Amino acid sequence: MKKKLLALTLAALMALSLAACGQSAGSSASGSSAAGSAKKTYTVGICQLVQHPALDAATKGFEDTLKEKLGDAVTFDSQNAANDSAACTTICNGFVSSGCDLIMANATPALQAAASSTDQIPILGTSVTDYGTALGIDNWTGTSGKNISGTSDLAPLDGQAEMIKELFPDAKTVGILYCSGEANSAYQCKVITPLLEDAGYTVKAYTFSDSNDVASVTATACGECDVLYIPTDNTAASCTEAINNVAKPAKKPIVAGEEGICKGCGVATLSISYYDLGCKTGEMAYDILVNGADPASMEVQSAPKFTKEYNADLCTALGITPPAGYTAIQG
Repeated sequence: MKKKLLALTLAALMALSLAACGQSAGSSASGSSAAGSAKKTYTVGICQLVQHPALDAATKGFEDTLKEKLGDAVTFDSQNAANDSAACTTICNGFVSSGCDLIMANATPALQAAASSTDQIPILGTSVTDYGTALGIDNWTGTSGKNISGTSDLAPLDGQAEMIKELFPDAKTVGILYCSGEANSAYQCKVITPLLEDAGYTVKAYTFSDSNDVASVTATACGECDVLYIPTDNTAASCTEAINNVAKPAKKPIVAGEEGICKGCGVATLSISYYDLGCKTGEMAYDILVNGADPASMEVQSAPKFTKEYNADLCTALGITPPAGYTAIQG
């Protein structure tokens, strides 16, 4: 009897042990299945050269688009370089060290820093005027052939020259005001100068090295020119108040390369939507991260449309009446 009871007890214990093992194995399989089905996540590093409305809008468009497409599967490490090219390099090197899946470089110096930091991690630029100039690629054909693509904020410079002629047909001298340290601005100056000369203007270039000499250089330009033109220059975009404090009392109108500069110190612009430009960059990022697109063969994209805009308050102050076809800048 005791032997029989002992046998039954041992059998029960073995059954419990087998059940526990089965449950453990099932839990392990379930855990493996859950881990296998976990969706991929992405970390995107954003290096923005400086804070001003145009670049801010591009970054927001980029983030909004990726968030819409990827939800919480994407996280952003967004950093601002405070208009310091050396800081751009530090930021981008940090992205490489942390193993970001993609770098978005907002403005030309940020793109140049990102390109120097890695030839492996995909890089997308935005708010970059000319990629051939920025990357030192001669005979630019639209693709980089390396880990870089993006979007360009270059408005038609011939259209901007025509705008100056349309608004100020009696002017004699046009001064081009920009930062000497920004390759994108120097490129625009080089392209638009002969267009303005063909339109009958004498053209002079006025460069400042940083924000410290913006006011003094603007004053010199105002004293020597009838109209000023400011391209899509990041330093100027950060100093519109200082520029306006000189140009407005001097009654010198400024035609700007983009809406943010125009809103701060200009009378008119042929501008793009930087938010839309950022959205386009976000779509390209999704294609790279999720679909495996190769940035080396992705053509740099341009803004889909351009709008003639005017600064109503400044036009009124300077006695300028824009012709039909111009839209007042809002806000």
